[in-house]
Amino acid sequence: MKLDRFIRVAIAVVIALVFVVATGALLFITESALNVWDRLRAGPPAVLFTYIAVMVLLGLAAVWLVWRLVVKKKVASSAKPARALSKSDIKKRLQQAEAKGVNVSDAQSELQDLAARQATGAIHLCFFGEISAGKSSLIKALVPKADVVIDVVGGSTDDIRHFRWRNATGNEILLTDVPGTGGHEDGLDEIATEEAKRSHLVLFVCDSDLTRAELSAIKALLAFAKPVILVLNKSDRYSADEQATLMQKLLQRIEDLGGEIQRDQVVAVSAGGEREVIERQADGSEGTVRRDRAADIGVLVVAINRLLGDDTKSLDEQRERAVFQIAAEKLEVAEGEYRLQRSEQIIRSATRKAVVGAMAAVSPGTDILVQGYIGTTMTQELCKIYGAAPRDLDVEEFLSMGQSRVGRALPLSMAVAGNGLKAFPGLGTVVGGLAHAVAYGLIFDALGRSLVLTLARHGELVPETAAKEFEEGISEHLEAGVRRIAKMALDEKTD
Repeated sequence: MKLDRFIRVAIAVVIALVFVVATGALLFITESALNVWDRLRAGPPAVLFTYIAVMVLLGLAAVWLVWRLVVKKKVASSAKPARALSKSDIKKRLQQAEAKGVNVSDAQSELQDLAARQATGAIHLCFFGEISAGKSSLIKALVPKADVVIDVVGGSTDDIRHFRWRNATGNEILLTDVPGTGGHEDGLDEIATEEAKRSHLVLFVCDSDLTRAELSAIKALLAFAKPVILVLNKSDRYSADEQATLMQKLLQRIEDLGGEIQRDQVVAVSAGGEREVIERQADGSEGTVRRDRAADIGVLVVAINRLLGDDTKSLDEQRERAVFQIAAEKLEVAEGEYRLQRSEQIIRSATRKAVVGAMAAVSPGTDILVQGYIGTTMTQELCKIYGAAPRDLDVEEFLSMGQSRVGRALPLSMAVAGNGLKAFPGLGTVVGGLAHAVAYGLIFDALGRSLVLTLARHGELVPETAAKEFEEGISEHLEAGVRRIAKMALDEKTD
């Protein structure tokens, strides 16, 4: 009890002292301020106004410094713009990316291909669907001489075939047959989907209710605002009631995906072809023969003419926007590859500097990450590549968290470095300093790669996440880079 009373009395004394000191400081500041104010008022007005201006500027500078230090800067968003891309938008982005050194050839080829298609003046209709849905049969029903391949688009692959057709209104139309989706050959689904997005109109061919893969493909086309006619082929396999139920279900599927499609854009057709029938011969025996089956595609032709007759200019604009979006996506891929390449260069440079610094140090310590400029410079350069603008506090916090994990990872990195150096023939006994340099190189390499993963996923420096990524992935990074960094250290030692 006596101890408790002593503590309370001590706290009371401290409070009293703080009150006295605070009061004295306030009185001193007040007296000083009033003295300065009185002297300024007694002096020339120019001195008073200059003094006020200087104090305001100093106050603004202090606020700006606090804001810059504490408040996060706005990170450039990598999200797609809400509005549709225009030609000037995509060209501006291409110019900016090319100026940075990004390979924009794939994106530019999309614009060049679009210009070539526009120059022909033809309307492009793409028959799209899974394998064996009957796309080629429908094209042959529309164009009896469909065995003649017309390749008017330069650079088309052998898997995309174009056929010329002129409808009743005189429009010149190119029917495009693309590889069926859902096959086993890699890359064909992507080829087919991109070609469908480049067309004015997509004829999505199916022969039953839509599968999950078909729904996913239609959803991707609707995301590009691509006009679609859903074609139920082989409809002669169904009764009238079954066909009506199935077509209503197909229409509901599109509406469930959020697509806007008219009832007359879901049509049931039969591409014709051949079928096997059992025929009784004159002698009473039965045999199987193949008979031609007439095509029934009239409703499809009507649906096509209706869409093309409404507003071809609108179709041109929709096709342009889709191609611009394809170009933008290819540009994003190229920018991602560029960022990875530049990040690799930055990490290698920082790693080499860390190796050299560790070999030059008399007694190297783990504080090289924070106290040296190497870690800060690497972090800032990587953030710049990914369009992030971190606060200085974020950089310091990330490196500080990395520092705390380096202490735990150093024994492991030393062991990995030693094993890596022993793998080089003729080296003999591993020198401790050299192993230490390789260990620090491995740590910098792991630190940089962990930061790149965080930046790629989040678009900004999140210290806790990046440090956690570093801690969780350091073993993998050490094993992956040991031979490369050991060779780097040996090269530096022999120079």
